[in-house]
Amino acid sequence: MAEAVITTHDEHEGHPGHTGIRSWVFSTDHKVIALQYMFTGMAMALIGGVFAYVFRTQLAFPGMSVPGFGIVGPNEYNALVTNHGAIMIFWVAMPVLIAAFGNFLIPLMLGCDDMVFPRLNRLSYQIFLLSAVVLLSSFFVEGGAFGGAWTAYPPLSAKAEYSLTGLGSSIFVIAVALEFVAFLLGGINFVTTAMNSRAPGMGLYDMPMVIWMIVIASILFMASVGPLIAGAIMLLFDQNLGTAFYDPDRGGDPVLWQHLFWFFGHPEVYVVLLPAAGITVEVMTVFARKKLFAYRTVLYTVFGTGVLSFTVWAHHQFVAGIDPRMAHVFTVTTLLISIPIAEMMFVFIATLYGGSITLSTPMLWALSFIATFLLGGVTGIFLGASGEDIYMHDTYFVLAHFHYTFYPIAIIGAFTGLTYWFPKMFGRMLNDGLGKIHFWLTIIPFNLTFIPLFILGMAGQQRRIFDYSLFPDLALPWMQDLRVLATVSLWVMLGAQVIFLYNFFVSMRRGEEAGKNPWKANTLEWTAASPPPHGNWPELPEVYRGPYEYSVEGREEDYWPQNEPA
Repeated sequence: MAEAVITTHDEHEGHPGHTGIRSWVFSTDHKVIALQYMFTGMAMALIGGVFAYVFRTQLAFPGMSVPGFGIVGPNEYNALVTNHGAIMIFWVAMPVLIAAFGNFLIPLMLGCDDMVFPRLNRLSYQIFLLSAVVLLSSFFVEGGAFGGAWTAYPPLSAKAEYSLTGLGSSIFVIAVALEFVAFLLGGINFVTTAMNSRAPGMGLYDMPMVIWMIVIASILFMASVGPLIAGAIMLLFDQNLGTAFYDPDRGGDPVLWQHLFWFFGHPEVYVVLLPAAGITVEVMTVFARKKLFAYRTVLYTVFGTGVLSFTVWAHHQFVAGIDPRMAHVFTVTTLLISIPIAEMMFVFIATLYGGSITLSTPMLWALSFIATFLLGGVTGIFLGASGEDIYMHDTYFVLAHFHYTFYPIAIIGAFTGLTYWFPKMFGRMLNDGLGKIHFWLTIIPFNLTFIPLFILGMAGQQRRIFDYSLFPDLALPWMQDLRVLATVSLWVMLGAQVIFLYNFFVSMRRGEEAGKNPWKANTLEWTAASPPPHGNWPELPEVYRGPYEYSVEGREEDYWPQNEPA
């Protein structure tokens, strides 16, 4: 077992804490940077949610004015759909699940006082913030924001005659590239800190699962993003310098972009899935008062998932001219990768079995993560079969599957973590009653929004059409009724977020004081003050056991903190 390398307070004094506005602008404290990522991600989630409100209202009531936005035409519709997808994946899921929780939890859970490279950490957030500003600026340039889908497929993203390129498309690509640079810098910090700055006594198998998940996700991102960065540079050259990497009329190949994009894009699913799964582990074990079932099995499963994630990208290209013989290969690898993910879900269920379960707000979110993600995984098996995908491809079945995969990751995973670590972040408790109201008013409308889209997709409804009344076969009354149901449900779900925001910001100031360890958890962050000061502890802790020793026979208390001597 690897020896931990100890970071001392003497080293930490090289980047002292700041006060006032300087604490937000110049601070290198990992907790401040975590909150900056979190608040920026929340702001971008609100923007992405507004975009969804506009284009779903257009689909349910075509030709009518959307309150506050007027009549939405095809170009505006495409721009809103494109940027909604990009924002929710790159500017919400990644900054909240990886950057915010990674920055906040890694030093606290490992028993060190900060990241190994604090100034690099500060730079990563500054570049990320710049990327968000650059993306939103595309809505204010001549020609408007890019509307060629968040995957930016050529030729829609590369040839000006399709009226979807111009300055807006170049700004879109630059914003994504900047965001990737920010997360490359952050990933270096996460991996190095986890491997080199653990508390005395903490071996690799004593690390909480969420730390493993964030570290492995960072490695996956760093290993997969290179080809896409190269592809993005070629796309910028096609847009602005007249090259023809993706222009078939001049010897280029638009399918090349699909290979480069999805070689990154499918590992990216697991880049954001793994931190959400790790958060679920931490919450489940605490509120079931049980040790994680098969810790090492979960860990080896995650390693296997990471490796397999590089072998499945071409299932996105079953209808793009791929050799049918290769389609069979990618069908097999796609089905194979469902095995370790299913095993992980079964381990989660085994952890819950026989536990003393408390249905607190964080636990409700954790349980809903398992249920909704399982539905997303099961529907993915249909799309992984090349023959079935020929019919399903680019229908709303794909859209519903994608949301049943990414919504549990990006939204449910984030709410699970925020409601669980809120007392540690701010020293006060959220209102549990409001938290449960928010949960039910989010999870029920979510299902009522996307289950109808499975039905519409199986009926043949294609994506990226802004007004289905123009197509008689897709404008049947029952189909339009389902669109209205999905849209009204979305309105309810978006409205419920006002409850969360009220609970969040009011509780920050007036919530019940939390104390160090309100959940009676084992991991090291709960031994620091709430909120933790600069440097986290007066003296760095020492570790004597793993993170999940709950309900140990012979102990009076049902938890056993990692830093408590035997």
